[in-house]
Amino acid sequence: MAELRFVVDEGEALDAYSQAVISVSERLSPSVANLRSRRGGGSGVVITGDGFIVTSAHVVERTRHVRAAFVDGSEVDAEVVGSDPLSDLAVLRADSRALVAAELGDASTLRVGQLVVAIGNPHGFGGSVTAGVVSALGRSLPTRSGANVRYVDNVIQTDAALNPGNSGGALADGRGRVVGINTAVAGVGLGLAVPVNDATRAIIGALMSEGRFRRAYLGIAGGTRPLPPRLARELERAAGVEVVEVVTGSPAADAGLRTEDLIVAVDGEPVEKVDDVQRLMVVDRIGAPVALDVIRQGRRVELQLVPVELEL
Repeated sequence: MAELRFVVDEGEALDAYSQAVISVSERLSPSVANLRSRRGGGSGVVITGDGFIVTSAHVVERTRHVRAAFVDGSEVDAEVVGSDPLSDLAVLRADSRALVAAELGDASTLRVGQLVVAIGNPHGFGGSVTAGVVSALGRSLPTRSGANVRYVDNVIQTDAALNPGNSGGALADGRGRVVGINTAVAGVGLGLAVPVNDATRAIIGALMSEGRFRRAYLGIAGGTRPLPPRLARELERAAGVEVVEVVTGSPAADAGLRTEDLIVAVDGEPVEKVDDVQRLMVVDRIGAPVALDVIRQGRRVELQLVPVELEL
């Protein structure tokens, strides 16, 4: 049987890559705004035709009003309607009902090595387009609001070149759907984006309708700690969340939680990382009894507490 050989023309492959990037750029650039205020600026992404724009919370920190400029030369005033520093997301409402809305995708479908395109508008009308691949998934990004520290889950890492002016701009897949909001530059070839997924859609929706996103608060600081082999086999998991600090007067303190306690489940849901606990502290748990499954000095203890609302 004759041997079949497939030859890939490098020019054709490069042209196909270029066409994909061009297509995404042409589709999304009209939806990406340059945001300017007296305190600085960045980029934003139009998500509804009647004026809602999503950006990074740090882009609009300490300001309520910005000027939004688009690639066609148009400019509109926009007001911050909600900001959530702990997810680094904010929503603005522009004084226009005729904007071009981007299509939101789902970051949970991304794969390492997949083409992504970063689009920002850091210098006004010119815009900025860079392309690369998804370098890693599942990263955690620490965020802070006052004394509160939280980790944004499932952050996207990309080698698409970013600069500070791209913060708040779009990270898109090869079909032009926004799968992330560019948030930080962690180093050369290391860009980070807050993912667009079910969790962040809920945050964006709450910011649009209520101007804030509510979270339940326990009042602990913790870290991951490996379980002893016997407990690991019994519980069928490798680690739990060790309590390293209990805030005085907090729900955790009132429930009798102690430092060195090891939390292994919240309302029956296994937890191994602080992120796991944070993810479960949704608005529905504010004011509702929550059961903590705790390992204390080698013994399993169940504690009941009632979370309060996290004040930012």
